[in-house]
Amino acid sequence: MIQGTWVPITAELGGHALPEDRLLSMKLILAKQNYTMLVGKTSDKGTVTLNSEVRPMAMDVRGTEGPNKGKTIPAIYQLAGDTLKVCYNLSGQERPTEFMTRPNTNLFLVMYKRQTT
Repeated sequence: MIQGTWVPITAELGGHALPEDRLLSMKLILAKQNYTMLVGKTSDKGTVTLNSEVRPMAMDVRGTEGPNKGKTIPAIYQLAGDTLKVCYNLSGQERPTEFMTRPNTNLFLVMYKRQTT
């Protein structure tokens, strides 16, 4: 269900909304246990491990190529139809516990819509 191409419709980092032009340059592709994140001409690739048995559902993103190579980013996610909400802790420390960000943190909250065309 989570596999596919996702485009962000809203995003905030550390309590601050990302500008629309930045959102338009982003795309997340999930295929099996792999991800590709495109931001403009930059590509970030790796693996994704999902745990739907816990609440909120957990995701571990492990970078293998690009700016996050060698990093593990804990996250939580929620999937409802063609909408995917993910809150990442870009610091790589503890997993977020709620879908929100706060100033002076590395929490990154994104609401994606499935790309259908």
